[in-house]
Amino acid sequence: MTEEKSYKKWLALAAMSLGVFMALLDVTVVNVALPTMAVDFKTTFNNLQWVLNAYTIVFAVMLLIVSKLGDMFGRKKIFIASMFVFVIASAVNGMATSLTVLDIGRGVQAIGGSGLMSLAMALVASNFEGRERGTALGILGSVIGLSTASGPLVGGYLVEAFGWPSIFYINVPVGIIAVIMTWINVKETPSYGKGQKIDFVGMILSAAALFSAVYGLIQKESHVHWAWTDARIAGWLIAGIVLAVIFVLVELRVKTPMMNLKMFKSVNFVGAVIVAFTLGAGVYAINAYLTGLMQNYMGYTAFQTGLRQLVISIWSLILGPVTGILGNKFSKKWMISGALLLGGIGFLLLANAMTTKLTFIQLVPAMVLMGLTNAIVNPMLNTAGLEGVAPYEMGMAAGLLNVFRQFGVSFGVVMLGLTQTNHYEDYLNAHLGAVKMPEAAATGLHKALVEAGPFSGHAVAFSNRLTKAPFAHDFQQVVLHAYDKGMIAVGVTAAITVFIGALDAALFMRDRKNA
Repeated sequence: MTEEKSYKKWLALAAMSLGVFMALLDVTVVNVALPTMAVDFKTTFNNLQWVLNAYTIVFAVMLLIVSKLGDMFGRKKIFIASMFVFVIASAVNGMATSLTVLDIGRGVQAIGGSGLMSLAMALVASNFEGRERGTALGILGSVIGLSTASGPLVGGYLVEAFGWPSIFYINVPVGIIAVIMTWINVKETPSYGKGQKIDFVGMILSAAALFSAVYGLIQKESHVHWAWTDARIAGWLIAGIVLAVIFVLVELRVKTPMMNLKMFKSVNFVGAVIVAFTLGAGVYAINAYLTGLMQNYMGYTAFQTGLRQLVISIWSLILGPVTGILGNKFSKKWMISGALLLGGIGFLLLANAMTTKLTFIQLVPAMVLMGLTNAIVNPMLNTAGLEGVAPYEMGMAAGLLNVFRQFGVSFGVVMLGLTQTNHYEDYLNAHLGAVKMPEAAATGLHKALVEAGPFSGHAVAFSNRLTKAPFAHDFQQVVLHAYDKGMIAVGVTAAITVFIGALDAALFMRDRKNA
């Protein structure tokens, strides 16, 4: 019976891993399908942004709510319910005949995805004990890293082979398998909130605060030339801060609050959420810029890009169980800190490699270090962050780690984007005037490059019409150098971000040998 019970635990881990893989894969997998969607829906890329944003916003907003519901009423029940929501929404998305239906479907899908993500970690923690818990959380953390990094590969293959609806349809059979495995093998947690009132006010305030903050960042990402003081950005960000303050004040006075704020008295937990934020803002946020570099400037297809990015994601697969074992033997805080330092060095290598004749081989050292960082930090962070947390609060603690990681991604994408754009435009302004071309052409092309941004500047510079112009070569070299300057700045900024995370881990995280 002991062997059978142990066997079921690992099948439970497999079910949780499937859920997490689907939930996070759908954050990034859609990116590579957007060009095909634009053709099918006869629309522009800008109009498709809400296919991404709807999932991102709702995913972040719902993480804490579903975490609390899982703690109160049983994490297994809410996890299975989340899986049903995710699967049904995925099927609707695949059949969508209009952009409005797809946008709404993506928002509903994110409700399910947030439940899969936040409750999987808490369920694994409650289904395993002792050293096995560290190993299991290490494997789950590796799945988190692998799913985020493998989006371009999986999405690229599915879109090229079967069309964009396949990226949603694939979730249906996988989700059904995960539901069956969860139902049979996962041990339910107690309903810690039995007889308690649901803190609806706290849930609404937390959702409104997260929505305002993430939406404000998305507004800035979409309109890089709007000032931070612009009411359309500052208004949302200020609203997010005000609502967060009100949320804290309400939670301090409610008898059964949605969130026990005493968790933040733990220096270790505070250190863990800061690491989660810097991991998202550095390691995960840079994925979009690396993908843009490889597709738009190096000329790889979506699938070829994803294949080469296995240099990053493969380490999560290899090191998953190993990190759990090492975390039981050695200091987690120093392994996290050291891995983040490796990531920072990787980003500096990326910045140093940027030239107009960049090759994939030159990217490999940087990508290996980025992959090692992701493969080590994510599993360790899950284990270390939940150490010392009471069983009835594990769902909320896991939710907070995921919220800070996801918010870090949103923040990092904006900050890296602003850094890239500023350096890109500064170089254009300083050097475009040296290209000998008609004044009208110079004015028009400069405007086109600024509007296109660093991602699409290559398409402007190397368009068929422009390539025939006598000044084409000099103009293209300026654009390529401008992009390089922007990517160098991105690499340095990402390095500084993870170096801050490394320092935070060293100063604030604690090792609990007997946890």
